[in-house]
Amino acid sequence: MRVVIAEDSVLLRAGVQSLLADVGIETAAAVSNGDDLLVAIREHRPDLVIADVRMPPTFTDEGLRAALAARKEIPGLPVLVVSQYVEGSYAVDLLAEGTSGVGYLLKERVADVADFLEAVRRVAGGGSAIDPDVIAQMLARSRRDPLDALTARETEVLGVMAQGLSNAAIAKALVITQGAVENHIGNIFAKLGLEASRDENRRIRAVLTYLDSTAVRT
Repeated sequence: MRVVIAEDSVLLRAGVQSLLADVGIETAAAVSNGDDLLVAIREHRPDLVIADVRMPPTFTDEGLRAALAARKEIPGLPVLVVSQYVEGSYAVDLLAEGTSGVGYLLKERVADVADFLEAVRRVAGGGSAIDPDVIAQMLARSRRDPLDALTARETEVLGVMAQGLSNAAIAKALVITQGAVENHIGNIFAKLGLEASRDENRRIRAVLTYLDSTAVRT
């Protein structure tokens, strides 16, 4: 079996590589960021990708986004996410097409080396290894209305944004300054978990979240 590891911590990266080597699993590449992860996957076509979620440069969701992109290029590529965090929206995307060849473990709950190695083999073989806490957190998030985190004014700004108005037009409609609108929109993005991305429009995603939420309420 050949794996590619993506982990920004030098010690953790070396530790995982050493554990795998002890049981005869070859590490084809070990990288520290999402861009290098994609390059390594394309070059080595591994049997398994082991990736952290938060890596440079923004330490938000680079690892998971890179893994998702790799699975689009190589359908069925086994991916085992090992992280301190549950990134709700991207975790859902990772599991959207089924759990075959997918794992998501929380670092603090990996208490036994043998269990970790078993998860590695299971995911590489097309099985799954999903921590129950990951599932619980995803279900809890799916039950919450994302707009509950917004203030009344932020919800109002998002509602006007959903009409397709520019920041200047929103300011005019709500009789506030354009700077205030920009601050509110920044808060909306943060509270809805919409991190900056090269390939996604946060404004559109925020509006879609608003429309989905209001449709459920009605």
